[in-house]
Amino acid sequence: MNAPLRASSVNTSPIGEHTPPSGGEPAAYPSRAVSSLTHPSLRWHGTGAPLIYVPGIDGTGELFFSQIPRLAPTHRVATYRLRDSAEHMDELVHDLADVVRQTSPSGEPATLVAESFGGALALNFALVHPELAKSLVVLNSFASYHVPWQLQVAIGGLKLLPWEFSRWLQQFSAERLHSASTARADIERAQSLRGASTREGYLNRLRMLAAYDVREQLGRLETPTLFLAGDRDALIPSVQQAHFMAGRAPDASVKVLQGHGHAALLAPEVDIGALLAEWTKSRSHVGGDVAQVPLPGNG
Repeated sequence: MNAPLRASSVNTSPIGEHTPPSGGEPAAYPSRAVSSLTHPSLRWHGTGAPLIYVPGIDGTGELFFSQIPRLAPTHRVATYRLRDSAEHMDELVHDLADVVRQTSPSGEPATLVAESFGGALALNFALVHPELAKSLVVLNSFASYHVPWQLQVAIGGLKLLPWEFSRWLQQFSAERLHSASTARADIERAQSLRGASTREGYLNRLRMLAAYDVREQLGRLETPTLFLAGDRDALIPSVQQAHFMAGRAPDASVKVLQGHGHAALLAPEVDIGALLAEWTKSRSHVGGDVAQVPLPGNG
């Protein structure tokens, strides 16, 4: 049984884990951090309805920096780092349940914004804990990994290559993942923040993806879900996967992000708060009980 998150004083150093850089995040909204044996940091920003960022395979929790200032005026935004030592998806599901409960002590369910690997985690979480998830926003993710042998090659490469060389390869390949409109400064900041990732974390999460498959479980997904997909995603067939998942989930919508790549959250035109508002309005017009709510730019 994993130990739950335990709150500590503001801006405390994590115990027994590598501390990720802060990235110089603007301090225009309230923020405090908690730490525990299982998480390096849980940071809260702003006040309002609980919203949690579930990070991608880098696991740092730091790549939401461009969205936080826009969400913090109306949400209590939580960011956290995935536990690198976790070897199974259910361990990360347990950790995320702790994050939700810490972020929303009143018991109000949270909106989860999850990208790529984080989408896999968020879908698993909502299937296990529907009472804790108000809604999901899943960006550039999948129901199962589309080319399994690539995962095995990646796992083998990470085992054999020096970690510093592996990180250089990751940064080199990351260039093609960004949207054309993403500022060079934001790309460089993201690359720097990814430097806090670890070999252990990457390997464990790649192994999780090799065993991950929720295709047959999507029909049980009770949580309203917005699938976002960049049509320029060079890593996975995001648009195809988004339509596949939305077609099987009982209450799901698809929004295609025209001209955007895998790391679309960094693009200035991608505003999660505005997309949430648009989706909520669309759902209210039809009672929120249809399989796919039409949104502008559905593709």
